[in-house]
Amino acid sequence: MEVPRVSQADLSTLLAFYRDGLLEDTIPFWLEHGLDAEFGGVQTSLGRDGELLDSDKSTWTQGRFAWMLGTLYNTVEAREEWRDGALSCLGFLERHAFDDDGRMLFLLTREGQPLRKRRYAFTEAFASMAYASCARATGRQDLGERAVELFQRFVEVSIDPGTVQPKIDPGTRPSLGIGPLMIGINVAQTLREDLSHDQSQGWIDRFIASIETYFCKPGLRAVMETVAPDGGLIDHFDGRMLNPGHAIEAAWFILHESRVRGGDSSLTELGVNMLDWMWERGWDEEFGGLFYFRDLHGGPVQEYWHDMKFWWPHNEAIIACLLAYCLTGEGRHLERHSMVNRWAHDHFADPEHGEWFGYLHREGRISVDLKGNHWKGPFHLPRMQWYCWKLLEEYGG
Repeated sequence: MEVPRVSQADLSTLLAFYRDGLLEDTIPFWLEHGLDAEFGGVQTSLGRDGELLDSDKSTWTQGRFAWMLGTLYNTVEAREEWRDGALSCLGFLERHAFDDDGRMLFLLTREGQPLRKRRYAFTEAFASMAYASCARATGRQDLGERAVELFQRFVEVSIDPGTVQPKIDPGTRPSLGIGPLMIGINVAQTLREDLSHDQSQGWIDRFIASIETYFCKPGLRAVMETVAPDGGLIDHFDGRMLNPGHAIEAAWFILHESRVRGGDSSLTELGVNMLDWMWERGWDEEFGGLFYFRDLHGGPVQEYWHDMKFWWPHNEAIIACLLAYCLTGEGRHLERHSMVNRWAHDHFADPEHGEWFGYLHREGRISVDLKGNHWKGPFHLPRMQWYCWKLLEEYGG
């Protein structure tokens, strides 16, 4: 599918580009190759043509695909195959993903036997979104109650002071990470959208305020990934490391909140600033595309994959730039949207077999030609296509 050249006059063409890419390429690829008719759920470790490479199942991807299919059912068309696929992933989680302590496992065998558990509660976050979208799709109150319960568990484990299991000894070097806050915004927005959850607004405000207060550094034109508990800089590798993709994803969650609130000027300003700062730091002026990690001061980064190009930051940037344009009308956002959209589709998309490759070397050469693994699955790309399509519908594309 040819990538349209974007201008104000071409937004209707762009709308069709995202809609058709989602409905005719991305979702059919995963429904055909990923859904497990025997044991339930979705298998995501797929080769270029959909060949199964590994049958183990990440619980993140079960929740994410259930949310995506449920959202399509709720917002596009009531297709049985979408609802059934969502409920297959949700049922697999319900049967197999919960440990004896109520926490969720991270990796299971194809049949559902436990393999791995992580200290993070992001599995609970994505499962909450899945239960919420399926509650809306089915009208089942019990699924909605489960969604709220899992969100509360996510907050307890990932946000509440004193309960977060630290990665670094807090007695030696206490720190805060932006990840739980940004994911918290998105989950709370989902509960509000699908369940009309009355407490979501308060959580969204709290998460956004924490990001602005502790992680946004206007003087440095940067959004930090990790800070001290008071928002101070930590002058070590981890503390100086910037993650443009994460920050830009957080930016569009905040811009989305502005959109929901009718164009809240303070939220728009915050989201646009975050996008501007991290675009400037993340965009590769030599080869194009977004770097994975950068150093706050332009120094070396310890992670060896720091200059690779991953699929998901480009998905987030495509959304963020288009959303910033729709909210502000400023041409630079549309120009950047065109830049990242074209670069990503020129390098990640696979016109022969469908879907996107996930991992490229800096210059855009394919590192590995798989379409999925325990991290990459049917989430970031279809979410981007769906969101941009619906955004352009709303703004008259």
